[in-house]
Amino acid sequence: MPKPIHDAAVREAPAHDAPGHAAPPALEITDLWAGYGEQDVLRGIDLKLAPRSIVALIGANGAGKSTLLRTISGLIRPRRGAVRLYGEDVAGLPPHRIVARGFVQSPEGKQLFLDMSIRENLLVGAQNRRARERREETLDEVFDLFPILRERQALNACTLSGGQQQMVAVGRALMALPRVLALDEPSLGLAPIMVDRLFESIARIRERDLTILIIEQNVFQVLEMADHGYVLENGVVTLSGTGQELLADDHLRASYLGL
Repeated sequence: MPKPIHDAAVREAPAHDAPGHAAPPALEITDLWAGYGEQDVLRGIDLKLAPRSIVALIGANGAGKSTLLRTISGLIRPRRGAVRLYGEDVAGLPPHRIVARGFVQSPEGKQLFLDMSIRENLLVGAQNRRARERREETLDEVFDLFPILRERQALNACTLSGGQQQMVAVGRALMALPRVLALDEPSLGLAPIMVDRLFESIARIRERDLTILIIEQNVFQVLEMADHGYVLENGVVTLSGTGQELLADDHLRASYLGL
């Protein structure tokens, strides 16, 4: 059984997990409004992630998906609404405090330091106190998940293929010891064979007792693996259900699968 990449002492919620009390959602967003300047991009977003689930967020470009991640991460301050991590409202906290509480994202486009080694790029993720204390142990776990990175750890990130760079980006996020891991378009620009390998890796990450929120244009493949999904259109959730329910929905099939 793989070792979990998280801090068990922080991840547990004894007050909620006691007999007779339901555990809180890993992530719960309620009536969230946010945007840029005078413009609201997100308008009353509600969504919920059960612990240890994979949840897909589907939507066209400009629908508000990345804005939602930026708001959860603290890069954008919400106008109103709640963002709760395991029952704790983190809306409006600065980004470093939200990371320390367990919400970590791997951003679209990888955003690596190409002139730094793979190992150095990974260690960049271990900046909060909990992560620094466990960084060598977590590094070994990341290398177990992505063996090619162990073999090439001394090489600069610029020497890697696009798929291997995506492994570094995901590994860097895991180095921060997330409780909820957000992946923003992880398969963007990858060859089909690397997309398949990436989705296999995501499934293995979930086995390590993490909750995953994934934004992905590869709608069929992400809904095939997702426990639940939400469709975001013009800053509003228009559809939600299990991955299989969404795949069977006529509107989604016509709009996103071309069927």
